[in-house]
Amino acid sequence: MPQVKKVVLAYSGGVDTSVCIPYLKNEYGIKEVVTFVADLGQGEDLECIRRKALNSGASEAVVGDLVDDFIERYAFPAIRANALYSEKYPLLTALARPLIAENLVNIARDYNADAVAHGCTGKGNDQVRFDLAINALGPDLKIITPAREWNMSREEAIIYGEKFGIPAPVSKKSPYSIDVNLLGRSIEAGILEDPMSPPCEEIFEMTSSIEKAPEDPEDIVIEFANGFPVSINQEKLTHLELIKRANLIAGKHGFGRLDMMEDRIVGIKSREIYETPGLLLLIKAHKEMESLTLNPDVLEFKSLVDKKWGQLVYQGFWYGPLKSALDEFISSTQQSVNGRVKIRLHKGNAVIIGRSSTQNSLYREDLATYSKDDSFDHESAKGFIYMWGMSNKIWAESNNNNIK
Repeated sequence: MPQVKKVVLAYSGGVDTSVCIPYLKNEYGIKEVVTFVADLGQGEDLECIRRKALNSGASEAVVGDLVDDFIERYAFPAIRANALYSEKYPLLTALARPLIAENLVNIARDYNADAVAHGCTGKGNDQVRFDLAINALGPDLKIITPAREWNMSREEAIIYGEKFGIPAPVSKKSPYSIDVNLLGRSIEAGILEDPMSPPCEEIFEMTSSIEKAPEDPEDIVIEFANGFPVSINQEKLTHLELIKRANLIAGKHGFGRLDMMEDRIVGIKSREIYETPGLLLLIKAHKEMESLTLNPDVLEFKSLVDKKWGQLVYQGFWYGPLKSALDEFISSTQQSVNGRVKIRLHKGNAVIIGRSSTQNSLYREDLATYSKDDSFDHESAKGFIYMWGMSNKIWAESNNNNIK
C-alpha cells in the first residue's frame, strides 16, 4: 500500500487525539497532519484547541461550526424516533460521530489528503461509528487509528505526549474521559470503572444534585408540531434555542442524569455516566404526545421501529439503507403529532401531568367518561367480545379434556 503523505485527523484536544499528532508523524512517517475540530456546542475555547494542534505539530488546523447541523439533522430526528438505546441512553455521543465523519471526508477532499484518522481506542464504540461512516462516504480513503494500534494505556499515552511537550488536559490521579456536546456530557474511566463506586458530584456540570435542586416543583408546557418541539411555555424558539432552554430548565431540577451499565458494540459491558437533561425531557414529552395522537397499531409498530432506529445509530449505521428506510416510516407518522404536553419537574423527576391536541387528539371524553354524558354503546360490547374471543372459545371447546 502506498505511503500516506497527508492525513486529516479528528481532533478534540484530549489525551488520545493530542498524542496522535506526533505519533502519526514519528511512527507512521506521515509528513502532513491536518486536524479538524468540530464545534458541537461543547462550550470549549476552540481557538485555543486549534492553536494546541498547531503547536503539537499539525500543518493546518480546521475548526468547523456544526452546531446547527447537529441539532437539525441529528438531534431532532432522534426526538421523533424516541431514540433511547437500551431504553435509557439518548445517543448524545453516537449522534455526533456520523456528522464528524462526514466533515472529515469533505475536508480530506478539500486538502487532497489520502487518509483520515481518529483517536478512538480499540474497545470503544466510536471507532465503529467513525469507520462505518467513513467507509460509507469515502470508501477510497485509508483510515488510520493510532490509539487502536499503539497498545498504550491512558497513563502511557499521557507520558508519550509529554515527551513531545503536549500538556495533558486531565490529572493522572483522576483521569476521567469526558465527551461534551450541546446535548450533554458522557463521563467514564477513573474510579467510575468500578460499577459499585458512586460518581463524585464534581463530575456533573449540567444538572443540580437532588440536594441542591429547588424545593418547589416547576410545571412547564412543551408544544409539538409535526413531531418536533417548537415552544416551551408558549414561547416559540428555534431548535437550537429550544435544546438550550430544555437543558437549563431540566438541569436546574436535577433531571437528566444516567448511571448505567452499557453493552458496547464490541461485546463488553461498561459503566457509563451521562448528563443529558434537555434531550431526555424532550423525548419523554414527545412519547406522551404520540400516545394521544397516534393509533394503537401505529404506536405499537413504531415502538419497534424506534428501538431498531436507536440500535442502528448506536451501532454506527447512520448511513445504512435500513436506517434510511426507518427514517421514512417515522416521518410519515409525525404529521399528526401536534399539541402540548405538561410536565412537572421536581428533585430529579419529570412527571407528565397533562396533554392536549386541538386537531389530532384521538381521545374522546364522551366515549371515555363514566358520567351521565357517556355516549359509548355498552350493548355493542357483548357482540364484540363474542367475536373477539371466538377462536379462543373454539380452541377451549376442542381441547377441553386437556385443560387442567
